[in-house]
Amino acid sequence: MKREYDFSNAKKNPYTSKVKKQITINIDLDTVNYFKTQSETSGIPYQTLINLYLADCVNQNRVPEINWK
Repeated sequence: MKREYDFSNAKKNPYTSKVKKQITINIDLDTVNYFKTQSETSGIPYQTLINLYLADCVNQNRVPEINWK
């Protein structure tokens, strides 16, 4: 490992707008189990599936239908 590094020619990361933010969220166990089952079928980690689904909701401009019981 070098003592010093030269960053004078460094370029800004073009993917910084796609950086993910870690959050804490409470999700019903049934919902988590659903995505875990989908994960086993697709081979995609369940957290990634949840993120893909939420991103699709954003892209499609979906508005949740809330029916309070």
